[in-house]
Amino acid sequence: MAVYKHMSLLQFTDRGIYCPPGDFYIDPWLPCERAVITHAHSDHARWGMKSYLSTPLTGEVMKHRLGQSIILETLDYGIKQHIHGVSVSFHPAGHIPGSAQVRVEYKGEVWVAAGDYKTHVDGVSAPFESVKCHGFITESTFGLPVYHWKENQEILKEINDWWRNNASLNVTSILFCYALGKAQRVIQGLENIGPVYCHGAVENTNEVLRNAGLMIGSTELLTRDVRNEELSKALVIAPPSADSDAWLKKFKDVSTAAASGWMALRGTRRRRNLDRGFVMSDHADWNGLLSAIKSSEAEKVAVTHGYAPIFAKYLNEIGIQATAESTAFEGETIDKNTEEVA
Repeated sequence: MAVYKHMSLLQFTDRGIYCPPGDFYIDPWLPCERAVITHAHSDHARWGMKSYLSTPLTGEVMKHRLGQSIILETLDYGIKQHIHGVSVSFHPAGHIPGSAQVRVEYKGEVWVAAGDYKTHVDGVSAPFESVKCHGFITESTFGLPVYHWKENQEILKEINDWWRNNASLNVTSILFCYALGKAQRVIQGLENIGPVYCHGAVENTNEVLRNAGLMIGSTELLTRDVRNEELSKALVIAPPSADSDAWLKKFKDVSTAAASGWMALRGTRRRRNLDRGFVMSDHADWNGLLSAIKSSEAEKVAVTHGYAPIFAKYLNEIGIQATAESTAFEGETIDKNTEEVA
């Protein structure tokens, strides 16, 4: 096992974030004996680990995505488990339903691997919880000052207004967003304008989360049997991978949109040939990143994926010791080939 950087209790290696005394990895990207998982997005929860530890909700989604036969143990938020003398506990990350920060403590030293997180409340995820620590591992998907998110209700109003206008014209509204997290956040905030249909990837995820106890609004599976008349006032929610001419031609009159933090960048919507773009992210914006790091009171910060070198440089300039670390995590993407479809 190659060790790239030593960070006392946690190390960045060629397999993932490793805890030597506990002999486990956090969100490993290559097979290992024991994986502690922050959330069920495919860049953090990968197939091939001998055993997994996660929150119960993340565990249900992992079984759906990785197979019912995986060896899985779950742990509720705030409950400590000891692994070879290392105390491990999960704390809400606010990213998506079931997402968690991993608190690791050994001989008085505490590190927190935050995974992906956001500090805005979204209505479906347990809100972000600040955890005091000596070292903090943060993402930086949107680690530039240009990124500032509106409150959830304001974004949902924009989506509902767009849908309502389309419905008045008998135009089908098609919204592309992640099947896990973003889709449920949108569904939970929809008004009673018309029927809501979901692509199979989205509806299958909805059912897993509903069966696990998550309360979200009613939706229907989009099938070939649904007639154009039924779709004329409908909202259809689909993953980015469904955005293709072949899939869209099944509809009569449509208006397309995407919900993503990348919609904050001018030109993104145009390049994807969308009618609308809604700036909605499940990752922390610039202020959210800074507030999470400062509230942790961490003496050392490791910055991963996104704008890691730029954000780490800024943290050092304001007196927070930080390094940029290389990982296989992707953060938010609006790539049509994203794996977030299962």
